[in-house]
Amino acid sequence: MATPVTIIGAGLGGLTLARVLHVNGIPATVYEAEPAPDSRRQGGLLDLHPHTGQAALEAAGLFEEFQKLILPGREAYRVMDQTGNVLLDLPDDGTGERPEAPRGELRQMLLDSLPAGTVRWGRKVTAVRALGDGRHQVDFADSTTAVADLLIGADGAWSRVRPLVSTAVPEYFGVCSVETFLFDADALHRASAEAVGAGSLFALAPGTGLLAHREGGGTLHTYAQLKKPQEWFTGFDATDAAALTARVVMEFDGWAPALTALITDSDTPPVLRPIFTLPAGHRWERVPGVTLLGDAAHLRAPNGEGANLAMRDGAELGRALAAHPGDAETALAAHEHAMFARAAAVEADDDGFYTIMIDDHAPHSLLALMTGAELNA
Repeated sequence: MATPVTIIGAGLGGLTLARVLHVNGIPATVYEAEPAPDSRRQGGLLDLHPHTGQAALEAAGLFEEFQKLILPGREAYRVMDQTGNVLLDLPDDGTGERPEAPRGELRQMLLDSLPAGTVRWGRKVTAVRALGDGRHQVDFADSTTAVADLLIGADGAWSRVRPLVSTAVPEYFGVCSVETFLFDADALHRASAEAVGAGSLFALAPGTGLLAHREGGGTLHTYAQLKKPQEWFTGFDATDAAALTARVVMEFDGWAPALTALITDSDTPPVLRPIFTLPAGHRWERVPGVTLLGDAAHLRAPNGEGANLAMRDGAELGRALAAHPGDAETALAAHEHAMFARAAAVEADDDGFYTIMIDDHAPHSLLALMTGAELNA
């Protein structure tokens, strides 16, 4: 296939697609809004699942490289109540199938596997329009443009490519997160490090929760979860670190100090992350010359599947294009058919984990889900 592929977005899905295309001799260019690969943190740990993320890396020829990034012992889980009482403690016994690796290092591995110049940094898309015959023009904030014979939107929740195929717009899920970090926690934040343990901590109460996990080098990465209407975080300046911290910690009044310190002692400014989703079952009719993958196509509340699905989408799209040289439309149709089915299967199997964590029965609702015990209302 000689037709170059234009990919918008250098996240895990877009980069997996670019890598599988490269392996199959298909040229691709990735346009990314971020000015450089290290311009911001790339999230925390990511557990890669056998039939999605790991399968995608197999298709990309990178599975052995990925194994070097795995952090041992991180598949441990602990559940606490707000007083710091441990309700469930599951150590990592080495039998898990979802190894944890740093998302940033995983992304860099994908970047390093591509030919120099594949990713064009600092190219923020402002508009995309159809030119006819399946071709599209992409306009960038720096006043440059690109014409795509085959356009792939891997540009996340607020995709600029999505309007070419769908009128769907993400809607607020009713939960927001505030992200914090503690560095060198075993030495400088010992009580919090002991509370989090070796892997992931879920400290929960109705309407509020702390999700923390241990990264490399003693870093504790935390998301404070709040079940709040959108007005709760639009009524003040969320970029004011002190104001945001004060507003969040008020919601955890009375919690154990080792837990609230995950918020108040953050070594980085807190970052507000409202959660949005696309409608369940989101799909579209085939539009020549363009398609989507990952969150641009099937944005859901965090459920452990998002990045894994995006990578599988990218890998399968790359393989479909390689299997149908000179017939991109057949490849895109096959990709969408399979992607819609994968997303639907995940939705059907969704146990409401994210909502259950901070529902009216938290933390006991999560305990029931994780152990199979009955929930006593």
